Amino acid sequence: MVKAIRIHEHGGPEVMKLEDVELGELKTGEIKVKNIAIGVNFLDIYMRSSSLSENYAPPLPYTPGMEASGVVIEVGPEVSSCKVGDVVAYAGHPVGAYTEEQILPAERVVQVPPSVDPKIAAAILFKGLTAHILLRQVFKVGPGHTILCHAAAGGVGTLACQWANALGATVIGTVSTKEKAVLAKENGCHHVIIYKEENFVDRVMEITSGKGVDAVYDSVGKDTFKGSLACVKNCGYLVLFGMASGEPEITFKDLNKKSVIFTVPGIFFYTEHRNNLVAASEDVFSYVEKGVLRVQVSQYPLSQAMQAHLDLQNRKTTGSIVLVPDN
Repeated sequence: MVKAIRIHEHGGPEVMKLEDVELGELKTGEIKVKNIAIGVNFLDIYMRSSSLSENYAPPLPYTPGMEASGVVIEVGPEVSSCKVGDVVAYAGHPVGAYTEEQILPAERVVQVPPSVDPKIAAAILFKGLTAHILLRQVFKVGPGHTILCHAAAGGVGTLACQWANALGATVIGTVSTKEKAVLAKENGCHHVIIYKEENFVDRVMEITSGKGVDAVYDSVGKDTFKGSLACVKNCGYLVLFGMASGEPEITFKDLNKKSVIFTVPGIFFYTEHRNNLVAASEDVFSYVEKGVLRVQVSQYPLSQAMQAHLDLQNRKTTGSIVLVPDN
């Protein structure tokens, strides 16, 4: 038996309960991992509160979490990609990371380089893969581009701004407070807008001399979407990868005004095939090793997952959160 967070009904953070669970036996192609650290993401909150469609929300009851690092402690039949003692990480699939130990498909884990702290790997892989998809696959950011990133002091926002800066783009970020503005500036933003103090659309148009930006990366959703659309230049990219404030209202007419390219990318689809997962993960870890991608980690015991969710959804955190097994 191991300790795990279980959710038996959708709702607030209080529905998460620490319980004893039985993992069962390994099947072909599976491994057992003793978790070192578990990443916490806004997607976990969406699933817990049932703000996702039934197609994406896991069936009840379930153990939340889609990102962790740990040590392989058992290997099932027909596994050749890793061995007992390897330090590995996974992100995006399957659900079930908020636990002391878990069984995973071997094809979904990647090796953590010796130079990368496993806690950093757990804090950065899901968000790093998301940033990779946003900047290197959805729209290939490079020198001469100007981008707008909402929630620039958040988990994905911090990494995306660091990475886009390193790629030579001009980076504009929005944040809610002066403290977060300092953090965004330290993490690659050339221009930081405190949206509670000024209109971000007016400021973006001022910065870009009325041209707008090549791409907007919006993880906020309802509260920012119309403004994001107003900031995109003709034929630019509007990338919605989160809905922290709710689902925005979108019409074809809105998008057609500027011939905007609108997409809602999902990490699951871009890393569905193992070769894509490994290549993207190696890219993320290489930028960590180079010092380009840096992450500020806030650590909570696994038993305090409820508090971690409260702090994250109330935007009291910066950087990334990890849960650490209590034992």
